[in-house]
Amino acid sequence: MFAPLAGWLITAFGWVGAMLALAASALLTIPLAWYLGACMAAAARTQAASTEAPALGAQLRQALRERSYLLLHLAFFTCGFHIAFLVTHLPGEVALCGLAPAVSAAALALIGLFNIAGALSQRYRMKDVLMGMYGARAIIIVVYLSAPKTAWTFYLFAAALGFTYLATVPPTAGLVGKIFGPRHLATLFGLTLVTHQIGGFFGAWLGGVTISRYGDYHWMWYADIALALFAVACHLPIREAPPVARALAA
Repeated sequence: MFAPLAGWLITAFGWVGAMLALAASALLTIPLAWYLGACMAAAARTQAASTEAPALGAQLRQALRERSYLLLHLAFFTCGFHIAFLVTHLPGEVALCGLAPAVSAAALALIGLFNIAGALSQRYRMKDVLMGMYGARAIIIVVYLSAPKTAWTFYLFAAALGFTYLATVPPTAGLVGKIFGPRHLATLFGLTLVTHQIGGFFGAWLGGVTISRYGDYHWMWYADIALALFAVACHLPIREAPPVARALAA
């Protein structure tokens, strides 16, 4: 919803006015966050009283020795790289193809819309879902690079990417919870989000370096394909059972 709205605000009031309007909309979430925080704190107290789990420090040390958890970090780095590059530089790609800015706003909106459908389609083993999503990204980008650059190409490209966009978040969080339990899920998944944001930095920054040096984004698209395949490979050896359960089985 916000991508076309932001495009309209930029056209009507300039980018500064659009940024101020988006900042005001962010401030409106604070009262909702206060209420949600109170509800979640109560639920956390109830869960802490009824759940046996290691202390946070011990859990972190265990997680950093767990290969499956470290592989999730590497794959989520790739996800951040993809997302930040697309959000930051898709309008520039559209402009390079000689299309109107409205096309990029509509494409970003379609990514968000179809992301809802992707996030609701978690019915299979989580690591298999993630491998399918990252593999699909590689295929989608290859098809995009070989297609004529029309408005409908961008719309279809955005819709296809939407299915894999932030739909990687639920199964990644689910894998962390499945391996380590729910007690420290917020911290352990939060650390994977830090890695995600580091990948996002490189996606946005290297996109700018690429367009400045070469005048187009071809090398970034190739990097996206390679990283998507790398993420697929990262999930192959991941074991979804908790470390304690695996030790008992051994």
